Amino acid sequence: MLRWSASILAVLILGTAGAGYLYYQHLNANLETDDLNLGEHRAPAPTPNSAGQTPLNILLIGSDARDSKENQKLGGAKETFGGPPLADVQMLLHLSADRSNMSVISMPRDTLLTIPKCTDPDDGKVYEETGPRAMTNESLGRGGPGCTVATWERLTNIHIDHFMMVDFSGVVSMADAIGGVPVCVDKNIHSRDSKGHGSGLKLEKGTTKVKGEQALQWLRTRYGFEDGSDIARAKAQHMYMNALVRMLRENTGLTSPGRLMNLADNATRALKVDPGIGTVKKLYDLGNELKKVSPERTTMTTMPFEYSGSRVVPKPGDAEQLFRLVRDDIALDGKDDRKKPKEKLSDDPAAPDAEIALQVRNGTRTATEPPVSGRASAVAKLLARKGFAKAAPDAASALTEARTVIRFPTVDLEGDAQRVAKSLGLPLSSVKKSTDVSGITLVVGADWREGDRPEKPKKQDDATPDSADAMNGSDKKACMKVDPNFTW
Repeated sequence: MLRWSASILAVLILGTAGAGYLYYQHLNANLETDDLNLGEHRAPAPTPNSAGQTPLNILLIGSDARDSKENQKLGGAKETFGGPPLADVQMLLHLSADRSNMSVISMPRDTLLTIPKCTDPDDGKVYEETGPRAMTNESLGRGGPGCTVATWERLTNIHIDHFMMVDFSGVVSMADAIGGVPVCVDKNIHSRDSKGHGSGLKLEKGTTKVKGEQALQWLRTRYGFEDGSDIARAKAQHMYMNALVRMLRENTGLTSPGRLMNLADNATRALKVDPGIGTVKKLYDLGNELKKVSPERTTMTTMPFEYSGSRVVPKPGDAEQLFRLVRDDIALDGKDDRKKPKEKLSDDPAAPDAEIALQVRNGTRTATEPPVSGRASAVAKLLARKGFAKAAPDAASALTEARTVIRFPTVDLEGDAQRVAKSLGLPLSSVKKSTDVSGITLVVGADWREGDRPEKPKKQDDATPDSADAMNGSDKKACMKVDPNFTW
């Protein structure tokens, strides 16, 4: 949903000559923007690679808002008209720092988790933090897409740079403009049961180009695909997006200038984005970055989960493994040529231990476990006993950090940060420069939930978990399995 909007707009703008500027202004006026993150805390920005490059993380949100007659007609559920919108589609798109590969993680809409405290930027209304059994799709109605971003950052500790959101009518109008997207089912399907449940999708066995309302039905179908769950729906959405990207790379159906203009107009009307990509020029620049990756190096996944009643929760171990791979910018297709960087001692001499000021934060929360209460205070006292008299706990709410890390803001503090690491037996690789801190900050990770030192790191397995159900973007043979109870 991202690559095509930016890339097609770029083609349009560069090709309109004299009329270009006026049309550019028209498209800019179509775009709506909203704040990026409505939470109180941000996940740390990634450390640049050796070439100074950083990855890009974009959250794609599909809203079920029924706030217009068109959305009401397409979405049904008249009793929800004007109610809080739900983020029924959530996909995190990760573009690697070197732009060689792209990874996508879908989160099922009925994932149970904690939604952080969010403040609505329009009216100042404060939505307090929820308990651990709130459904993730409710985050959108707690101030806007910025609360969905905050929820993802809290769960994954992945720094999100941008979001893009589209509603029912946007999906329909853009599918019409492109001329349809090829999808496949292994049997005839009619997504409708005796009680009226289902999207209404009706297709014959094999490949069909879906567009308009039928495209929306495909993206919304649960009843009839595999086990009838949100997980099957996410797989169908992955197939649709992969096919859409392949079509646009091949310029299929986009030879007409009129169709290009129609697509650009529909795309900008349908999108809500953060201010960082809130103009056509910024979308164009983003599109240029995204189109560097081939479908062969694009991997679609679903967050590993396990059932909790009729809902799901992140699967212990596997979910955090997938999040870590994205945080560490490790390709999910296993084709990275990664060399472990050599650890280098700082040229900056460390100050005496008693003079090194540092804050200690609690990062022991994980996707499946709550934070260990009082952990920052306990580690600050440990450091004081070791001679770091200026170590102090930070009372801010707990973070999510898989491994203990020490961050410093400027090179003149690197030696001090490395001295703290050495005193705790931490490797130099745990010391990272970051603009997200104002001084030396030790974040106690999930590897140090108890005791006087972190667990000894195990050799890390950088393989994508099987439970993530990975799908390659170049797979043209993918076909949804149809539940025999929904065939005809």
